[in-house]
Amino acid sequence: MSARTAPRREHDAIIVGAGHNGLVAACYLARAGLDVLVLERNPFVGGAAVSRRLYGEFTYSNCSYVCSLLRPEIIRALELPKFGLQIIPYEGGCTMMRDGGHLALYDNHDALRREIGRHSKRDAEAYERYSRDVMRQCKFIKPMLMREPPDPTSFKPRDIAELLFLARRFHGLGERRMADTLRFWTMSAADFLDEYFESEIVKAHFAGSSIIGTALGPRSPGTAYVLLHHYMGDIDDTVGAWGFARGGMGAISNALAASFGASGGRIRADAPVARILVKGGRTRGVVLEDGEELAARLVLSNLDVRRTFLRTMDPQDLPPDFLRQVRNFKIRGSSGKLNIALDGLPRFPAIPPESPCTRGDMHVTDTIEMMERAYDDWKDGRWSRAPYIDMLIPSQIDPTMAPNGKHYMSVFVQYCPYELAEGPWNDTRRRAFGDTVIETIARHSPGFKDLILHAEIRTPWDIENEVGLTEGNIFQGELTMDQLLFNRPIPGYAQYRTPVAGVYLCGSSAHPGGGVMGAPGANAARAVLRDLGRKAAA
Repeated sequence: MSARTAPRREHDAIIVGAGHNGLVAACYLARAGLDVLVLERNPFVGGAAVSRRLYGEFTYSNCSYVCSLLRPEIIRALELPKFGLQIIPYEGGCTMMRDGGHLALYDNHDALRREIGRHSKRDAEAYERYSRDVMRQCKFIKPMLMREPPDPTSFKPRDIAELLFLARRFHGLGERRMADTLRFWTMSAADFLDEYFESEIVKAHFAGSSIIGTALGPRSPGTAYVLLHHYMGDIDDTVGAWGFARGGMGAISNALAASFGASGGRIRADAPVARILVKGGRTRGVVLEDGEELAARLVLSNLDVRRTFLRTMDPQDLPPDFLRQVRNFKIRGSSGKLNIALDGLPRFPAIPPESPCTRGDMHVTDTIEMMERAYDDWKDGRWSRAPYIDMLIPSQIDPTMAPNGKHYMSVFVQYCPYELAEGPWNDTRRRAFGDTVIETIARHSPGFKDLILHAEIRTPWDIENEVGLTEGNIFQGELTMDQLLFNRPIPGYAQYRTPVAGVYLCGSSAHPGGGVMGAPGANAARAVLRDLGRKAAA
């Protein structure tokens, strides 16, 4: 029989997009015995969790840059350390002040408490209460991350059981903590921090987590939850800890791809999907941009909710009201990224020599007011003149990232608009944005600009076009109360299933949201396996 007349092979499942969530879903399905094919439009896997060599022997964590949220349950179940994943914890962090001072951060609780006491004795005492209250919220929310959210309008036994689970956990907080939790989920980070601290530098440091990747300012309602989202990580049983993936963030994706391959799965790179095929209300597979059709019983989309339903599906295959809700789902670009190759280690006079606080996050925004003004710039359609910066030099801890004697710096920037008021992004405006960020760093590091060998500058527009994230939004949608739990991405469709039979969402637009977490992919895979009557890996 000729190849032309040979019957098409039908896969059990096709995953659209080899980002980390797509790979996690693929691993679970392959381990359950399904024939799984992953399709990736780029020549490499990982989506936003990639390591790339774009200049000499330097390795850049091209988009996402730190690890903490990746669920330990997934690491264990998929045996990722066996496939090369190693997470190196931070040794510290700091926020530098315009007057030459600094607030150092240490992974030792008592040392950090003493450091806060340098700025305010009252805040040092308040830090105990703050840590306790934040951890209480983490403990309340963390069990929900790896569970399918219930549909509150459903009378199915599983949904009723999940609602009862939530009710029991909520009731178990007690009357006072129940009220605190409701306030916390809806209040601004600025208001939340005002309840604990008086020092501007202390509040500014903790507020940073509330705005990263978010088109909101620290005084916007809902940002207290975003702050919490960044505390829910876990490294070596240390809740809230952060670290570097040895070899860059691509090490996570590469370990997932290796685990998937060991279970018999297959990845096709350079295979952009143009359309998810639907016939009779059920998916039949996908068609690639070159016209090739691939048959499958199931299709899982790792693309965000807008990209999935507005760009890769025929509107006639979807209910009009559903499409309207998809268009209203908030995905707003607000983040930029610089990857910088350095000829040596920068010097920061505000920080004592050999201090461990340079071996973690370093920030240069020392008041909440500065963050709010930076957000105002974004609202006006321009990149922030005094941006919030989260910069790290992972090559101090991970020598694989740069040649001997050289260093790699990752710089995450908030706020940078997807669309500029003055016109589209071009090379001139991109360089001007990069210059603003570099000048901001140089004000705290004499000689910094002289060390720069190469700088990759990425705007939200670049991230969208290179990675496929709508507007470059790193969470695939805002993490606000109207877009969480059974509202994520759309009420009635928060359980990874879609209006088309056999089509599932497995990316960060689904519960529990963004970050290199893997939970949406794992949860989606379990939903698929339940629908097929199969069991997932432990």
